[in-house]
Amino acid sequence: MIAPPATLGMLGGGQLGRFFVMAAHELGYRVVVHDPDPGSPAGRSADEHLVAAYDDLAALDRLIGQCAAVTTEFENVPADTLAYLSKFLTVRPAAAAVRTCQNRGEEKAFLKRHGFPHAPYADIRSADDLQNANAGLFPGILKVARFGYDGKGQVRVNSRAEALIAWGQLRQEVCVLEQQLKLDYEVSVVLARDESGQVKCFPTAENSHRRGILDVSIVPARTSGCLAGNAEEIAEGIAQKMDYIGTLGVEFIVVHGQLLVNEMAPRPHNSGHYTIDACVTSQYEQQVRALCGLPLGEARAHSAAVMVNLLGDLWYLDDKHHAREPDWAQLLAIPNLKLHLYGKHHPRPGRKMGHFTVIGADPLEVQKSALAGRRLIGITDE
Repeated sequence: MIAPPATLGMLGGGQLGRFFVMAAHELGYRVVVHDPDPGSPAGRSADEHLVAAYDDLAALDRLIGQCAAVTTEFENVPADTLAYLSKFLTVRPAAAAVRTCQNRGEEKAFLKRHGFPHAPYADIRSADDLQNANAGLFPGILKVARFGYDGKGQVRVNSRAEALIAWGQLRQEVCVLEQQLKLDYEVSVVLARDESGQVKCFPTAENSHRRGILDVSIVPARTSGCLAGNAEEIAEGIAQKMDYIGTLGVEFIVVHGQLLVNEMAPRPHNSGHYTIDACVTSQYEQQVRALCGLPLGEARAHSAAVMVNLLGDLWYLDDKHHAREPDWAQLLAIPNLKLHLYGKHHPRPGRKMGHFTVIGADPLEVQKSALAGRRLIGITDE
């Protein structure tokens, strides 16, 4: 067990890292953030910020010299960096788990190998792979294997010819071609797993997206208890097969009433933001606990919740050339609404700048209040 006031390391400086820093500070730990952006939200909240590339050996050695354990806030930290650090100190999640999740091809192969449900797909490494792909995969979605998120690096293709054109547009990168399926809706499970294999699942969230970016998460999900239970069971199975330690997000699509695993995130997940305000223990505190070998906290929700993402588009509603601060007073006037702004200096369309969560005892009233706040601040369904 790593007890406070030990120093913990965080690779990554975004909002997920910032919430980790806040949770660690509340438990009495110091935090050193390693991130190349000098203005990163997590770096500005930490006790120390190492401004360096993730493969900078001098910075990594400095991290080793100060920290008792290291974790990450996003999956694109080089797995080799995690492997190097693990020679000298505790690293959770392990490099192997992160490596699986940061490559769509390896992720799909993992799901297939262990019998977890997933959409039909094919690995695309060459034009010949597209020429020989099963005709049943069209219409499909061509996705880059690495560094694609929030809808980036994805192209919908109706035919083999369109796929070949799209592959060229994606600079002939290694890709995955997935069959395009008609979704009923989407859900996600965030869990924490400790070194003894104990798992705590947060309540299943129902998610909706706009332009490939998470828009709204509703808890409890408006689905059957059986389906939610199955989602938790599958997510636990994934964590067990990866021997995962830490906080893990698993996204599902529901097709004709059946769960299919869409993606895995080896870190806290945006759809788990609601846990900060609606659960006994947040996903970020669980990340700290799992990293340090502390007993996991209770993951039970004490309130219904709806989380709404706030993107940089809101800063440009009146003028496309000059950003202006949204009128937060309108939101803060709504009872039981909790506003979280990430402290990012430069709003950009599509950039996650904050979120708000409405909590309460009545799920329907919570949903009404959250959607009203969403409209009030200027978010439309266009």
